[in-house]
Amino acid sequence: MTDKITFGFSSYSFHSKLSTGEMTLPDVIDWVADSEGEHLELAVVGSNGTDGPIPSLDSDPGYVDSIAKKADQAGVILSNIAIGANFFTSDPAEIEAEVKRVKAYLDLAEQLGIKLMRHDVVAHSGLQGDDTPLFEEALPNIVGAAKEIAQYAAGKGITTSLENHGFFVQAADRVRRIIHAVDEPNFKTTLDVGNFVCVDEDPTVSVPQNLPYAMIVHFKDFYIRPADRDPGEGWFRSRGGKYLRGAVVGNGDIDLWSVARSIKESDYSGFASIEFEGHEDCLLGCARGIANAKRLIAQA
Repeated sequence: MTDKITFGFSSYSFHSKLSTGEMTLPDVIDWVADSEGEHLELAVVGSNGTDGPIPSLDSDPGYVDSIAKKADQAGVILSNIAIGANFFTSDPAEIEAEVKRVKAYLDLAEQLGIKLMRHDVVAHSGLQGDDTPLFEEALPNIVGAAKEIAQYAAGKGITTSLENHGFFVQAADRVRRIIHAVDEPNFKTTLDVGNFVCVDEDPTVSVPQNLPYAMIVHFKDFYIRPADRDPGEGWFRSRGGKYLRGAVVGNGDIDLWSVARSIKESDYSGFASIEFEGHEDCLLGCARGIANAKRLIAQA
């Protein structure tokens, strides 16, 4: 049944236009309102800054209120706010400061009327994720910080999550390990169906494993080429060396038919977002991506 799933977009899908000023966030909200989508996630990318389009801790409070009002008037649900965070440090003061910052984002989510928040648990750079002893070293700090944040979020009626991205915690079992260790009912995962290929996992296996813990689902697709067949510029590499490039959802090499069947047959109900990272114009990628995602779910 498709009526269990509310489709929409991550603002990251529009990053190419938001970052250049070609579109403002109100423009994106209007575009979503006119599309097949019903909700929008707010992804705080990089430092964002005082004048950044996505509401952040540096934003003017009036701007934050204006975005909430704009979304309400347009009939677009602000579903989730996604931020970076890093709890892998030996300095307790740094962890305390980072937890405090993430809690401040929970306050911002509350101001925006958002009930879901994804926060990272380690930095993306410098940790490739294939060093198990390093993961074991990082785990206690990750769990302690995420637990404290989830408990704070519970008081606001907000669910928090980590995402399967960034190599270090991108594998399905590491995500589940952290969720079980945190052991809070409002701490789950932002389940990106495509990101598993970055650590050479098969989404048709990993998605069903993590669906029971999903707070929100990201539809994403990739073109995938073997490690010994360099396709040229515009590609990045998986942990095992395969070449990857973002694709319009449904156009890439991931078996999204099987993934959609798993989602449809599961008990998952909630938000699903198109997170487009392809080379095509983002508006085209978003429009075709959501149409394909809905068709995949309907026909699965």
